[in-house]
Amino acid sequence: MKMIPLADRVVVKPIAAEETTKSGLILPGSAQEKPQVMEVVAVGPGGIVDGKEVKMTVAVGQRVITSKYSGTEVKCDGVEYTIVRVGDILAIVE
Repeated sequence: MKMIPLADRVVVKPIAAEETTKSGLILPGSAQEKPQVMEVVAVGPGGIVDGKEVKMTVAVGQRVITSKYSGTEVKCDGVEYTIVRVGDILAIVE
């Protein structure tokens, strides 16, 4: 199944979280933080949203940092994705 976001939405996929600390301790799943670095999977067309022109500033394949509790989490073909507004993307990671 393919997801095509509408308007100013972006589909992102979490990048695997660190499972060990710098000192080598292994963290259980419950102790790991929700990842904020995500990979862009699909980008909406932008356009007029709420009476304002929105230009999409990210592209598929880029790594981005999103707000910690933003977006809507969905599961598609066994993979977890998050759909966020382009305004919830804080930075592009290079």
